Amino acid sequence: MVEKVKSNYSVTWSQKIAEIPQSAWDELAVPLKTPFLEWEWLNNLEISSSVLAKYGWLPNHLVIWQGHNLIAAAPLYLKGHSYGEFVFDHQWADLAELLEINYYPKLLGMTPFTPVEGYRFLISPAEDEAEITAMMLYEIDRFCIKYQLSGCHFLFVDPEWKPLIEIQGFASWLHHSYIWKNLGFNRFNDYLSIFNSSQRRNIKRERKAIVEKGIQMQFLTGDHITNDLLRLMYDFYADTCDKFGGWGSKYLTKRFFELLYNYRHRVILIAAYDENNKHKPIGMSFCLYKSEYLYGRYWGSCEDINNLHFDVCYYAPIEWAITNKIQIFDPGAGGKHKKRRGFPAKPNHSLHRFYNNYLHDILCAQIRKVNELEQQEIIEINSNLPFSKNFDG
Repeated sequence: MVEKVKSNYSVTWSQKIAEIPQSAWDELAVPLKTPFLEWEWLNNLEISSSVLAKYGWLPNHLVIWQGHNLIAAAPLYLKGHSYGEFVFDHQWADLAELLEINYYPKLLGMTPFTPVEGYRFLISPAEDEAEITAMMLYEIDRFCIKYQLSGCHFLFVDPEWKPLIEIQGFASWLHHSYIWKNLGFNRFNDYLSIFNSSQRRNIKRERKAIVEKGIQMQFLTGDHITNDLLRLMYDFYADTCDKFGGWGSKYLTKRFFELLYNYRHRVILIAAYDENNKHKPIGMSFCLYKSEYLYGRYWGSCEDINNLHFDVCYYAPIEWAITNKIQIFDPGAGGKHKKRRGFPAKPNHSLHRFYNNYLHDILCAQIRKVNELEQQEIIEINSNLPFSKNFDG
């Protein structure tokens, strides 16, 4: 453990982010690269009943005050399972069961259902970040030990924040995401130029097939996003999840999508319209953007149209990203289709501390080898991307 909180600071644990003033929270969150730690997004998850204790997600946010001033906060959740995290620690849970150790509940730091790099503590720039981080970890340790939690886990962490947590004894677990990077592209054809001739033809053929079906893409932002479009986006999302049955990961409620209307300054909808019906999209993807970053989240359609998924989720967002000087596009979980479309594997990390000595010792003994194997997989993936021999990016 580390030095406890100094006497001129006070600590609270909140089970509702609504208990914390939005203006104070966002003063810390809005300057960050990620939109997923902003008050509106996290509050929408809670008040829409997407995040609830009965679903295994109990909000338990750590907040540090200096008088009436919010100087630091950590979005945290008590978890009764590992679903919706996209860091698959089921092997640790299985091991704990064999050792007759209660793995759940555990304490988790991430934005629920959002496998996007950027999690970190929110700390006022006027404070000493290392000192405040150490104080917050002290409170987390004390909480976990008091309530006999098996561990604390921070997922998809901001790489700049990672060293501050590692120095306090958290173990780093390597994973990978598929991330598109703008390599100075000025138009979509510049992006196509990085591929070998075969894959370049494939992409052109896939996009041409959509055009020949009379389908046109529209990029909808700001006041062009209506309540009706957001309700339709939920229908598309729910239908796509339902197609995968128990693996569909349908975590968000219809109310959450309706509440996005108040967060539409961060939302872009890529809508596919049939030329014979320009009033209602036949397919749509939902992304968020902030500064130079674009994040793909969900998609769906009312018709099974070949190649529509690729255009709505990858090609059209890339085209929009190039036009709008976006530098990084994270299209979301999964990698089956992304590798072939110019999304190299990029490392990301989760950070872990077990409070049970057996689990702690096993984690420390094995994690280095696990990370070596993951690094080999990243290298293998990126050595087989369909890029031109002349491409050195």
